[in-house]
Amino acid sequence: MSDQQKSATRRHILIGAAALGGLPLLATAGAARAAGTLPKANAKYQDHPKDGKRCSLCTYYLPGAKPKAAGQCKIVAGAISPEGWCAMFAYKPA
Repeated sequence: MSDQQKSATRRHILIGAAALGGLPLLATAGAARAAGTLPKANAKYQDHPKDGKRCSLCTYYLPGAKPKAAGQCKIVAGAISPEGWCAMFAYKPA
């Protein structure tokens, strides 16, 4: 095998390895946006509002199929009531 063929092969291997190395990061980022992983107990989640604050007004809330249906949270794991509240609450930007 010539030096030029070795370089081309080595280059392809390195490029392929670099491309594959970034895939887990992309998959993790996508999953994090879809649903949270923080346990409800750690977030002090409750299924009722607190001081007028509720999940449906939170920037991290992902609504369910219908307005009163449970949704998901970008931070907290599990089904989230639109009327719920947790310590991670942050108003949606206006």
